[in-house]
Amino acid sequence: MGPLAGLRVLDLSRILAGPFATQVLADLGAEVWKVESPRGDDTRRWGPPFVRGESAYYLSANRGKKSLAVNLKDPRGAEIVLELAKRADVLVENFKAGGLKKYGLDYESVRARNPRIVYVSITGFGQTGPRAKEPGYDAALQGITGLMSITGEPDGPPMKVGVALIDVLTGWAAATGILAALWERERSGMGQYLDLSLFEVGLMSLVNQAQSYLVTGVPPKRLGNAHPQIVPYQAFEAGDGWFILAVGNDEQFARMARAIGKPELAHDPRFRTNALRVQNRGALVPLLEEVFRTRPRDAWLRLFKEVGVPATPVNDLKEAFSDPQAEARGAVWELEHPTIGALKTVANALQHFSRTPAAPAGPPPLLGQHTREVLAGVLGYPEAELRLLEAEGVIGPESP
Repeated sequence: MGPLAGLRVLDLSRILAGPFATQVLADLGAEVWKVESPRGDDTRRWGPPFVRGESAYYLSANRGKKSLAVNLKDPRGAEIVLELAKRADVLVENFKAGGLKKYGLDYESVRARNPRIVYVSITGFGQTGPRAKEPGYDAALQGITGLMSITGEPDGPPMKVGVALIDVLTGWAAATGILAALWERERSGMGQYLDLSLFEVGLMSLVNQAQSYLVTGVPPKRLGNAHPQIVPYQAFEAGDGWFILAVGNDEQFARMARAIGKPELAHDPRFRTNALRVQNRGALVPLLEEVFRTRPRDAWLRLFKEVGVPATPVNDLKEAFSDPQAEARGAVWELEHPTIGALKTVANALQHFSRTPAAPAGPPPLLGQHTREVLAGVLGYPEAELRLLEAEGVIGPESP
């Protein structure tokens, strides 16, 4: 039984940030009711790849939930969701700012029915400020927060990260905020509202780069695969592939220099300390690049492992999931999906609790797979009324 067993989460979110947050909660034992329009979460159509009609994108963020297909545009559909909100501990939504008010599902309306609700709104820019009404997509947020300005080669264009990183980090932030609000509720007995924006999470995620700007007033520049404050700490090309060398202190640098047959580098007045190496990276890095191209990648990795210098291969995803560490840590969960059959999914990193680890509650649901189950079991709808609601388009048809 997971640590959040008994917690009920009403998930009105779509795409990634919200669904990722509620998947984390589901893995930790919460019962998550995912309310979708009769067309379904947009990501159900984002592909290829698709597996038996299910998109890989949707499958990545909706494990362990119960899907209800409900038409909010029909007042009866909105009332169904409000009745679920009365019985929920948490509500997560990512409509545009104020977008749920017209359905009577905004925070004030829900709180009037359930003052203990922890209500989370995820938007691009938050509920206030001059950009509050603007939509928020991860790529746009990577641009406006400055993340792209520090990503890419120095002489190349700005680049976005290869995954929707701000969405994912916002999902983790939402899960953290929810747990904090639930803990506070244990003392006060009251729920509260969490206004969470991708914009602020994006800025927060810049950590040392943002702080460097704040203390100097100088925006950091793109350094490719290099680190702004540690040298050498970057990707290097070996004779047959790329690897990451992560020298974290001066002692490691001296060991690295000896290992590659260049012990004099550690005594060079330009390179004796990390601060000096940062100042003189233009002289040091080309020397290292020339050496590293002389031997295969695995030879360097073995050598650095022997002398205790951090270094790893630059893997593709096949290599990453094939690494013995991935198998040892159970990085893939295999689930039985109702139409796909055996389905591999990426495990939750919180699966290593000593007593109540994260674990899959089930596969990602089919659209509307649990509508009747939840409306009958939680709200007490009789079968005749369910048939009528389906016939009139208030709820979606039962999944096969």
